Amino acid sequence: MSPKKRLKIALAGNPNTGKSTLFNALTGGRQSIGNWPGKTVEKKTGKLKHGNASADIIDLPGIYSTTPYSIEEAIARNFIVEESPDVVIDIVDASNLERNLYLAVQLRELGANIVIALNMMDVARSRGFKIDVKKLSRLLGVPVVPTVANKKEGINGLVDAALKAAESPERDFSIDYGADLEPKIKELQDHICRHARQLAGKYGARWLAVKLIERDPEISGKMRSADDDICTPELEKFITKAGKIYGEDADVEIAGKRYAFINGVVRACMERPAIAEATASDRIDNFVTNKYIGIPLFLALMYLTYQLVFIAGDPFVSLIESGLGALSSSAASFFAASGSPEWVFTLIVSGILGGIGNVLVFVPNILLLFLAIAILEDSGYMARAAFVMDRLMARFGLHGKSFISIIVGFGCNVPAIMSARTIEDEKYRIVTVLVNILVPCSARMAVFVFLASAFFAPEVAGQVIWSLVLLSFVLIMSLGYLFKKFLLPGPRAPFVIELPPYRVPSPRALVAHTLSRTWLFISKAGTFILGVAILIWFLANFPEGVEYGSAESYIGMLGQALNPVLAPLGFDWKGSIALIFGLAAKEVVISAFGILYDVSGEGTLQAVLAREWTPLQAYVFMVFTLIYVPCFATLAVIRKETGSWRWVAFTVAYSIVLAWAVSFAVLQMGHAMGYA
Repeated sequence: MSPKKRLKIALAGNPNTGKSTLFNALTGGRQSIGNWPGKTVEKKTGKLKHGNASADIIDLPGIYSTTPYSIEEAIARNFIVEESPDVVIDIVDASNLERNLYLAVQLRELGANIVIALNMMDVARSRGFKIDVKKLSRLLGVPVVPTVANKKEGINGLVDAALKAAESPERDFSIDYGADLEPKIKELQDHICRHARQLAGKYGARWLAVKLIERDPEISGKMRSADDDICTPELEKFITKAGKIYGEDADVEIAGKRYAFINGVVRACMERPAIAEATASDRIDNFVTNKYIGIPLFLALMYLTYQLVFIAGDPFVSLIESGLGALSSSAASFFAASGSPEWVFTLIVSGILGGIGNVLVFVPNILLLFLAIAILEDSGYMARAAFVMDRLMARFGLHGKSFISIIVGFGCNVPAIMSARTIEDEKYRIVTVLVNILVPCSARMAVFVFLASAFFAPEVAGQVIWSLVLLSFVLIMSLGYLFKKFLLPGPRAPFVIELPPYRVPSPRALVAHTLSRTWLFISKAGTFILGVAILIWFLANFPEGVEYGSAESYIGMLGQALNPVLAPLGFDWKGSIALIFGLAAKEVVISAFGILYDVSGEGTLQAVLAREWTPLQAYVFMVFTLIYVPCFATLAVIRKETGSWRWVAFTVAYSIVLAWAVSFAVLQMGHAMGYA
């Protein structure tokens, strides 16, 4: 192999097999993230350098099968078939060998040149499993390399095996589907060779025949578009006859034959303890997934998370705030001494430092929030949370997988809505998309942190935000019930989720997850939010001659025109403007406050707000921010996921009405309780 050739290596595997950890170990920091062409599913690519060889690493979505029941499975299979990577590294959980090998067998049938990374060998050994790796490799006909990805054990050996496999690919493989079905496969295979030679050459006639008998809709579509003759009644006759052989669907028999082959392989190469002892994960699950304890435990963990965000983050916030204040004072002194025009002073101090600085002050809180979520995810707890919440979610018109989408939403609603693609039932998927906008994302959380810090003591601020999270769950459940019952009625879809073993999160992975998410928050403040902040400054500074940020400025005129709608909620025109510009990105709400409430020489922005507003007004503002229209990026992905502007319009309309109604109700209850 030429040392200059850049290989294409794909990573495949079931969810929770350590695929992301292996991807990070192979690529280090040489990664990029985008979407698959035409799909709103995350695509991760990276660069591998190993001696004289270099490779592009493509992280395929986690899948259980190459039969495309979901968009992830379709993406993974189509990439392998259409892009023909030099090697596919299939990450297999050594402690769940039989289940994981089903995908490996399908990849072999697909004609992929695979290398198996037998990962989590430490877990397998701790359970008393003894695996003969050489025999497993011989029976499957592919290289098998034992690894422990989170400890970087076996990584170099895996790369060596992949590079060697790229030089001499091994693609021939087939399962014997029995004396009854094999003749039918052969008949159909011959028919394909006669009528669709091009497809047979590209995909393999046998694989196409098996997929047609399994009634794979995507392959059937390819055959129809390839040649009209292939779609004759003769073809359907072949498929129907194959299905009737066993008195049941032929795809069930095909799956059974695959599992029979896998079972024989596992028996031949793995020894299990005579009596399997309950694992630590099993013992923990007896408590964590208990139907009486599970939900209160989840709520308690979320409560502790928000207490951590405030109490631990407060000293760092104060430090950054002091630094920002000193920087603003120095800038003011510099511009005063230099005789610069007043508009330059206001642009730098009020527009940029006021608009961006007040967002960045709360980076410690956001970082701690992402760290807590990363710990819960990487430990394996979040899958349990989804499991225990399924029963409650089902009562309110939501799917168990909806909860996974909700949890992702705490970071950002955009990938959370994308993650709803894993819900096979379209009605449940759309309901999940519609209610996901009510999840308090990190951008909204920044607004909550900002206002809660201004109006409440640190030990109370966490409880205030926790109450908003509880309110979001109440609204999600209520709206989910109404949408499913009246908008998208239908039977309940089953919920199946794999519970991965509990693991002590890798410090390296925690740091990587936390910093990458935090950096996205910071980079947005330094780019997009900066542009919006300058626009707000311009509107606050003109027309020429008006007082900065006054009611006579352009932004003041806009605010007063809009304020009659929001004034009954206790907001002044500046609050109304902050909400309007928050449509671009919710962090802009803080930037707008920093620009409109000029704090030059008056202390911190929070101190100024605390003089202008009451705690009740601040809380009502947070409630409205929680519910009202999501950012433009979220609306765009709703259009992409639902395929209709109708659902976007519905989302905008219902969120505005709901935000106004709930905020007004909270305000009136506050007044009734004696709060100003």
